[in-house]
Amino acid sequence: MKRFKNIIYVSEATEDQAQALDRAVSLAESNEATLTIIDVVAPVSDDYRSERITSRANALRSLIETYGNRLKIQLDVTMGTTFLEVIRAVLRNGHDLVIKTAENPGFIRRLFGSDDMHLLRKCPCPVWIMKPLEKSGYNCIMAAVDFNPMEPSAVNDELNGEILDLAGSIALSDSGSLHLVHAWEAFAEKTIQSRSGTTDEVVATYIENQRELHKKGLYMLNGALRARIGTDLYNRLSPGLHLPKGPAKVMIAKLAVDLNADLVVMGTIARTGISGLIIGNTAEAILDQLPCSVLAVKPPGFITPVKLEH
Repeated sequence: MKRFKNIIYVSEATEDQAQALDRAVSLAESNEATLTIIDVVAPVSDDYRSERITSRANALRSLIETYGNRLKIQLDVTMGTTFLEVIRAVLRNGHDLVIKTAENPGFIRRLFGSDDMHLLRKCPCPVWIMKPLEKSGYNCIMAAVDFNPMEPSAVNDELNGEILDLAGSIALSDSGSLHLVHAWEAFAEKTIQSRSGTTDEVVATYIENQRELHKKGLYMLNGALRARIGTDLYNRLSPGLHLPKGPAKVMIAKLAVDLNADLVVMGTIARTGISGLIIGNTAEAILDQLPCSVLAVKPPGFITPVKLEH
C-alpha cells in the first residue's frame, strides 16, 4: 500500500490545527517518514522581517514540543505567498505529500480557501486538505474514480491506482469503511431520446447497457484493489461500490453527504491549451461543494506552473 517518505505540513495559524498536526505526526511515524512544518509569513519591510520570522519560529516550536519524544520535526519559516512557497519547497526538497488545515473562510459556503485551491490546482504531489477540528480517525473514506468504459485499458490506469492505494491505506489504518464511487452518464443519451421513432423501451435498454459498461469498469477496479492489497486485507475493507447516475460534479459531493464521508480521495485532471486553467472543470466543481476533507492526486506527467526562483 501507499507509503510516504517526505511529508510537509503547512501551518495555518488562523485555524485550530492541533488534530491535523497530530495526524501528520502519526502518519510520519507509521511511514517512518521525515516531517517538515512550513510556516509562510506575509511579506513585511526589512526592518521587521527578522523579528517576524523569529516570532513565528518560536510559535512553531511551542506547537511541536509535545511531539519531541516521538520524532524529529524540521521547521521551515519563510516569507512570501503561502501556496508558492509550499510548492517551491516540494520542488526543492522532494516532498511526496502536503498536509494542510483548510482556511475555512467564513464569508463563503465552500470549505477551501484561496491558498487551498491553489495547492489543489498546482502542487505536483498529493495534497491532503483537512477540515479544522479534524477527527483523529476517519469512519468513512470515499475513493472517487473516473474512467471511460469504452477504453478498458484506461480503467485501471496510474491515477485510479494511486487513488485506490491512498484510500485503501487510510481506511485500513483508521479501521474505517471504504467506498469506491464512479459517477456515470449514458453517452449521447439525449441524442438517442430525440431521434424520431425511438421508443421508451429502446432508450431504457440503451441506458442499461451503458450502465453495465460502467459497472464492469468499477468491478475491474475493485478487482485491482484486491490484487494490490491481497485477499485478507481486502476482506477486512470489504469496500462498498457505488454507481450514481448523473454528472460527477453533482453526484460525488451528494454521495459524500449521504454517506457522511470524512474524506474524499480524488484525482484532478490537468488541462492544456488554456492559460491558467490546470484543474479539470469537473474536479473544481466537486471541490467547491465538498463538505469534508479531501486528498487530491494529480495525474501522471503533471507539471506545475510554479517555478523555483533563481
